Amino acid sequence: MGKLLVFLIGIMAGVTTTLIYVGIVVVPPSWSPWGPLDLTAEPGAFTRLQLAGLREEPGTCFAALEQAGIRFTPQPRRAIENGCGLVDTARVEQASISYSDRFVATCPLVAALHLFERHVLDPAARRHLGTGVSRINHVGTYSCRNVYGREAGRRSEHATANAIDIRGFVLEDGRIVSLARHWDGNRGAEAAFLREVNDGACRFFNAVLGPDYNAAHRDHFHLDMGRWRACR
Repeated sequence: MGKLLVFLIGIMAGVTTTLIYVGIVVVPPSWSPWGPLDLTAEPGAFTRLQLAGLREEPGTCFAALEQAGIRFTPQPRRAIENGCGLVDTARVEQASISYSDRFVATCPLVAALHLFERHVLDPAARRHLGTGVSRINHVGTYSCRNVYGREAGRRSEHATANAIDIRGFVLEDGRIVSLARHWDGNRGAEAAFLREVNDGACRFFNAVLGPDYNAAHRDHFHLDMGRWRACR
């Protein structure tokens, strides 16, 4: 009976997938593996897959940023040499939440940040701190270096502007929440907010490294769209 049930479920899933593919069954784009990513819509079952696909479709990615109302300037291509360079990147002028400084990042990273701002960061702040986030304090995206700045080893995702390091946030009421001060400084609302942000970021980024990962990340979140999956 169990094997028959599994078989029938498999058949139904295959039929449903076919109907969606040929357009007989219509679902929101975020619930279809073939649908274009709409950054203004609620995330769905295939949002992460769609984000990953943007790496191979820069035109589609930049179009998604424009549709979401993100102000950006595409950057000149700087060919990858010795593991460092800028390909399909944009300088972000204005996002849904302000940043402490303008930055250049790969298009998929900008797309993931937009989803993170809307569906993780701001809701968590309102839930735990009673107000929204007005600014994200970051310490950069592009840096031609190896992981941890070591002389030898693999290149960091920062070497292609595919990562961002975030130290804290400024709330709409003027309060400042920083990882250095609030991650372990207390177990109050600020700490709960930061921990929810850490966990929630894993919905959209391929790698999320925070203070519990190691001493090198004791005062910031590292968020990237590299090929390696990590949520720590």
